Amino acid sequence: MNVFRILGDVSHLLAIIILLLKIFKSKSCAGISGKSQILFALVFTTRYLDLFTTFISLYNTVMKVIFLICAYVTVYMIYVKFRKTFDSENDSFRLEFLLVPVTGLSFLENHSFTPLEILWTFSIYLESVAILPQLFMISKTGEAETITTHYLFFLGLYRALYIANWVWRYYTENFYDQIAVVSGVVQTIFYCDFFYLYVTK
Repeated sequence: MNVFRILGDVSHLLAIIILLLKIFKSKSCAGISGKSQILFALVFTTRYLDLFTTFISLYNTVMKVIFLICAYVTVYMIYVKFRKTFDSENDSFRLEFLLVPVTGLSFLENHSFTPLEILWTFSIYLESVAILPQLFMISKTGEAETITTHYLFFLGLYRALYIANWVWRYYTENFYDQIAVVSGVVQTIFYCDFFYLYVTK
């Protein structure tokens, strides 16, 4: 594993921790899309089912468990602990608009037609669009103050580092995963839009 992958994982984890700390310290989920966080929890759940079947490394296992815990703690904070501060009226993006096409695409375009591989592919496709409910919420309310610049910075850095990771692996290992790369580029475009909305709103 190269340094771009490790730094990408760390940046992604920092973004999630920053969001959690913000919710916990402010005791508010205002401006945060619970639907986007549900989608991220679903992404990690379907991607990391190999925890039960394959051991890759201690680093890999620990990171997967931490991402899963953080994702579900975030959802718990939004929908249970601080639910009175959650703006459900403006978090109105219809998830079926994402889940139905992503599910269909994961059955049609995957590396192998096995349950774990289809679920992994589903998680890759879903992650690329999981931020859309948050974008929709920001554009609807015209407010982005509750999403900190640090959270945005580390999410953007995570995507940039993963693109660097793919480039590095292509040139050093001759490895190229079209599903991950195309989905990652789409996701990066949405994060750029997210940052643009943050700055302008």
